[in-house]
Amino acid sequence: MKLVKKAKNFYGRIEFWQKVTAGLVLGVLVGLIFGKDAAVLRPVGELFMKLIKMIIVPLIFISVVVGITGIKDSSSLSRLSVKSVVAFLLTSSFAIVVGLITVNIIRPGDGIDLSLLDSVVANDMPTTANSGMLSILYDAVPSNALNALVSGHLLQVVFFSFFTGITINQLGSEKRTIVAGFNLAANIVFKMVHLILKLAPYGAFALTASVVGTQGIVTLQNLGLLVASLIAAMSVQYLIFGLMILVFARLSPIPFYKKSIEYQSLAFSTSSSKAALPTTMDVCIRKLGISKNCTSFVLPLGSSINMDGTAIYAGICAVFFAQAYHIELSTIDYILIIITSTLGSIGAAGVPSGTLLILPMVLATINVPIGGIAFIAGIDRILDMLRTTLNITGDATVTLIIDASEKTLNKKRYYTDSAKLTTEEDF
Repeated sequence: MKLVKKAKNFYGRIEFWQKVTAGLVLGVLVGLIFGKDAAVLRPVGELFMKLIKMIIVPLIFISVVVGITGIKDSSSLSRLSVKSVVAFLLTSSFAIVVGLITVNIIRPGDGIDLSLLDSVVANDMPTTANSGMLSILYDAVPSNALNALVSGHLLQVVFFSFFTGITINQLGSEKRTIVAGFNLAANIVFKMVHLILKLAPYGAFALTASVVGTQGIVTLQNLGLLVASLIAAMSVQYLIFGLMILVFARLSPIPFYKKSIEYQSLAFSTSSSKAALPTTMDVCIRKLGISKNCTSFVLPLGSSINMDGTAIYAGICAVFFAQAYHIELSTIDYILIIITSTLGSIGAAGVPSGTLLILPMVLATINVPIGGIAFIAGIDRILDMLRTTLNITGDATVTLIIDASEKTLNKKRYYTDSAKLTTEEDF
């Protein structure tokens, strides 16, 4: 009895990601030991996936509305706001393209079969028929917004969410009350997400045991290839940031890389762009020479809508699952992955383990089953550190480029070694 109590106390003290990782490891062991008999645990994983599906629609609707209404300058057509939004959306979209190219070269989903998880599929969530881009865009506009929310037509939900947020931003004195109401609703939904994600260790354990028990050690090899694909894509995107600085700001990227280590290390250790934001702003102003006006507007905006690492992750995982289910993706499917991953990464900003919650939206849009999501939950926390680092670096990159285009960048400070910036006059 004392041993059980000690075990409970120990389990309560360890961090969430450690619990999920433990669930993954135990699932692997159980799958290898018990083989196909481990499939008896599958209903536990299916229950976890049902809970995730239950919260997807309210999460996407409320988080996107809150994100749109949180952009204080959204109704303004100022040069800075237009540049920022366009730059962030283009950067995220391009990052996904890098991820899609990488995953199609490495092909981590080949040789694995997740069809045993077919009972937890996306086809009970209405999706868009892949009959052509114009048809898809037409279908994204709901004829009945309430029906779109109830039926879970995710593209229509995203469209209605954006339209709602933009409309709220056009209101006058009533806006503050409505935004406060949505923020309160967001707190409730995020709390529900938190409670559901507490079951992630058990879901990861059950689904991992089922898959490994059926297919053996090959599943671990494919997970390793998935991690390799993600790291490769993020590394390429990190180098592209330097190329962007060289081409668009006409600056050497070396000082940027050197001075960015400070906020990158914080982002990596905390896995939180928001936690690293104050340090990033300080580095941008004091060490990179970016103006205070540009930093204070563009950087917080980027932390809300620019999630390059998250977008790459969503895109690569979508193709990984398509490969694992032996589903051939069309050009339209890849376009949909780019669109939904970009929009989903905006909705995932600030949501704990938000990537695990936007993946169903991306997968449902291209008619790929969502049953394997809990299967990758065990590696999500480790990769989250890399995603967050890439996210905040992308924010700083775009902020620097925009400030340079506005001709307000202090190039002397940008090129000055950090150790020499010691006086108040320099800062």
